[in-house]
Amino acid sequence: MWGSRRRRGNDSVDCIACGDTIRRTDAREYDKEGDRWDRKDKEFEHLCKACHNDLCHQPRAELEDLLVDIDAGALSETEFLARYSQAVEERYGSVDSEQ
Repeated sequence: MWGSRRRRGNDSVDCIACGDTIRRTDAREYDKEGDRWDRKDKEFEHLCKACHNDLCHQPRAELEDLLVDIDAGALSETEFLARYSQAVEERYGSVDSEQ
């Protein structure tokens, strides 16, 4: 009735990690909110299989907000590591402190 989902929209996507252009059917959806099952009003980014397999699949609650707060995308590696360490310590305490 509505046709195959494979025939809708673009047939290829760009991997957000390595930049390769791949067929959508060979890609993995990436949801920066960590909830790819809730699809309402979302636009997904995509990863190739190799980059998806390289990801850490552990929970990342609050990580996206922390990265936005420190303006991570605009920093050098040295600046990023300094700001990230400081922000984590401010939010969660020192790694050396007892819980």
